[in-house]
Amino acid sequence: MKENKKAEEHAQNRYKVITPVLLALDEGADAAKLAQTKREVCAQNGVSRRTLMRWVVAHQKDGFSGLKPTPRKYGASILSEELIQEAIMLRREVPMRSVPTIIEILELEGKAPRGLIKESTLQEKLMERGFSARHMKLYQQTGLGARRFARRERNDLWQSDIKYGPYIMVNGKKKQIYLVAFIDDATRYIIHAEFYDNLEQAIVEDCLRKAIIKEGLPKSLYFDNGGQFRNQWMERLCAMLDVKLLFTKPYAPESKGKIERFNRTVDAFFAEASLQNISTLDGYNKNLKVWIAECYHNKEHSALKDTPANVYRKSKSNLRFVNPDVLAEAFLHFDSRKVDKSGCISLNSRLYEVGVVLIGSKVDVLYDPADTSIITVKHEPSGFEKRVSVLNIGTRVAQRPELPTSFLPGSPNSSRLLDAKERIYNKNREAKRSVIRYGDIGGDSHV
Repeated sequence: MKENKKAEEHAQNRYKVITPVLLALDEGADAAKLAQTKREVCAQNGVSRRTLMRWVVAHQKDGFSGLKPTPRKYGASILSEELIQEAIMLRREVPMRSVPTIIEILELEGKAPRGLIKESTLQEKLMERGFSARHMKLYQQTGLGARRFARRERNDLWQSDIKYGPYIMVNGKKKQIYLVAFIDDATRYIIHAEFYDNLEQAIVEDCLRKAIIKEGLPKSLYFDNGGQFRNQWMERLCAMLDVKLLFTKPYAPESKGKIERFNRTVDAFFAEASLQNISTLDGYNKNLKVWIAECYHNKEHSALKDTPANVYRKSKSNLRFVNPDVLAEAFLHFDSRKVDKSGCISLNSRLYEVGVVLIGSKVDVLYDPADTSIITVKHEPSGFEKRVSVLNIGTRVAQRPELPTSFLPGSPNSSRLLDAKERIYNKNREAKRSVIRYGDIGGDSHV
């Protein structure tokens, strides 16, 4: 439902905010470094230190679910569009103006009654429109710089990028292929790399899934700001699997130098592959696998003074594998749909029969975009959860499913409406009878 989807979005946003603090804790930062990190996070995201630590403690205790907001027992205050635009204007006038200050100005100018606007509500609205404190700081950055860094152990951090490859002939037409690769920051080991024939988000999802299955979970993922990486699906995945999601600063490709360097090394593969007259996607992937294993992993790296394969194998860090069922759920896409009057929902122009019990209700839909023949439908208020297949509409109308016994009409012995009205009628008659004094009728008359 919409509320559940909103709760997940809140949890994802909170996880992004606390990620630097979690990283500092994982790396064993001293008290001074940790305090500095907290101050920077609070300043960048416009949250108080108390709120930040509340989220950190909640995540340490209950993981991703601990970051979901507690359902309110009262209706949330509704801000008009005009009021939101006024708040945006105040933030644009002075980018570092805090949310409490914006609220105070609106109240002093008489544009909002005192106490109407809640800080959390306005903060959420500004973040949705791209005017949070973090956004404003990003917009003001003009100069960018990057320093060399390297993680200590394998799977501390993976970097990834998409490299444009050569053209192949598909059905008589030229079609470009693209390489997606995940490299381990500490060891320069290629976790997984594969060519694809499109630039859809699904190619990153597929490559990442195969990387996790092969070598377990990384502690952090480091991407640029491309749409295939920076999206709600990736945020949800990382939050559910407890993986920190990090992004480079805009227009700073040097920030992810290791994957950029590997991509330049791949040019040597392209030179060799051109001599093989490879013409298919499978052919490129087959030869890439051989080249990475024999020409890259087993070649000494100048920065490592050893081969990536040796350094990766010698690492003392344990591989962190995840339960297949948990992994499968994390890779699912999440959406909500309303059940129509025929007991069906629509997803990607395909119909799925949920059942007449949920007609008119909103349900959560979990699905694998690569295979939507079967999806999972959930309705939390009723506890309903079911895997449903695509509805095949035949030439004849199917028999309407039977209603549950609780939905069937009862067989009362009398009309509850008329019984209630009769009780009222008798009560009213008794009241009128007590008002009339029969002793006054037929008494002595002096007329």
